[in-house]
Amino acid sequence: MTSLDVVDSRFDFGPLHAAMQKYVDKELLAGVSSAVLVGQDLVDVQCTGWADREQQTELTTDHIFRVFSNTKLMTSMGILMLMEAGQLALDDPIETYLPQLANRRVLEPDATVISQARPATHAITIRHLLTHQSGLTYSFMDPGSLISKHYTALDIGGPDYSNSDLIDMLEDVPLMFDPGSNWGYSHATDVLGRLIEVLSGQSLGAFLKARIFDPLAMIDTGFWVPEADQDRLVALYKGADLMAPMTPGLTAVKDYPKPDIYLRPYARESGGGGLVSTLPDMLRLMRSLMPGGNALLKPETLAMMTVNQLPEGRFIRFAGIGEMAGNGFGLASGISLAPLRYQNDSVIGDVWWGGIAGTQWWFSPKHNYAGLLMAQRNMAFLHPFAAELKRAISDAVVN
Repeated sequence: MTSLDVVDSRFDFGPLHAAMQKYVDKELLAGVSSAVLVGQDLVDVQCTGWADREQQTELTTDHIFRVFSNTKLMTSMGILMLMEAGQLALDDPIETYLPQLANRRVLEPDATVISQARPATHAITIRHLLTHQSGLTYSFMDPGSLISKHYTALDIGGPDYSNSDLIDMLEDVPLMFDPGSNWGYSHATDVLGRLIEVLSGQSLGAFLKARIFDPLAMIDTGFWVPEADQDRLVALYKGADLMAPMTPGLTAVKDYPKPDIYLRPYARESGGGGLVSTLPDMLRLMRSLMPGGNALLKPETLAMMTVNQLPEGRFIRFAGIGEMAGNGFGLASGISLAPLRYQNDSVIGDVWWGGIAGTQWWFSPKHNYAGLLMAQRNMAFLHPFAAELKRAISDAVVN
C-alpha cells in the first residue's frame, strides 16, 4: 500500500472522520477517502468504508477511482501549457484550429425541430471553452430537452468515437446560446482535448502523460486501468433515490456507461471526464498548484486560474438545480465568490471542482490549504456528503 507521510498538526479532524463514518453507516456511501494539505504538508489522510461493499474489500489509499470531471482540470492545464508555449491565445476562435466549429448556429428558444436555429453572434473562443460559456451542452444536463435528445441520438461523447470524430459530430449541431452570453456545463473540455491533440501531434493520453503525469509521478492516472491493477478499481454505486439523495441504500452499477469502459482502451480519450486516478496521485497534482510545489505552470498562469472569468452577476447553473449564486468559474474550475447557505465566509476565493461520482478537489489561495474527497456514488457531484465533509475540513483548518 502507498505510504503517505502525515505531519503532526494541531488540527482536529475528529468531526471529519466521524462524518465520513456516518455516511458509510447510513448506506449513503460505500466508502470515502479524504486528504488535507496545509501548504505542502499533508496533515490528514482517512479511508473509511469499502472499495467493494459486496466483496467486503476495505478502502485504502491504493484504490483507483473513476474521477470523471476531475479530468477537466488536467486537460485545462494542458491548454494553459500550450498557451505559455505560444501555441495558442485564450481569445483565439476555436475555428482557427478546428474549422468544423466555424459558422455556429444557435437553437431558437421555441424550436420544435433541431433545424430551427439562427446564426450565432460570436465565434467560440478557447476562453469560452475553458469557462463553459461556449453554448455546447451535455445530453444528461436536461434529458427531456430537444438539444439533449439530439445529442443522445447522435451518441455525442460516446466512447467508440475518437476526439476527432467528436468534432465532426458537433459540426452541424446548434448551440444552446451565443458564445459568451451564458454559462452551460458541456463537452467544451472534450473539444479542448482534441485541440491539444491537433497542436501537440500526440494523443491526449500521451500528452497528459508526458506533460503532467510523468513529471508529477502520477503513476496510476490514465484513461484505463491495466489488467494487473484492475483489482484496485473501486466499485461504482448508485443511490436509492436520485431526487432524495439522503435516502439510505446503494446498488452496484456494473455497466456505466459500458461494462469494460475503464478496463481497456477505447477510441475516445475524454478530456472532460475520462480519467481514473488515486488519492496519492491527486495529492501530487494538488501540490503542484500550491505554493512551494512542483509547479508545472508559471506563477502568473496559476494566478490566472484563481480569477473568476464570468461577467458580474453571472454564476454557474445546472438544469434541475438552478443558479448557484456566489459561484463563478475560472479557467479550469469553479471559483467561490460568496458562501452558499451551508458554507461560511472561509470559502471565499476557493478554487474547486469535482466528478459526477463524488471525487472532489479544492484549494484555498487565501488560507493556503487544499482538500480531496474520493467517493464512487453516481450522480453525487452535488450530494450533501461533499458539502458536509468540506465544511468539516474547513472548520478544522481555518477556524
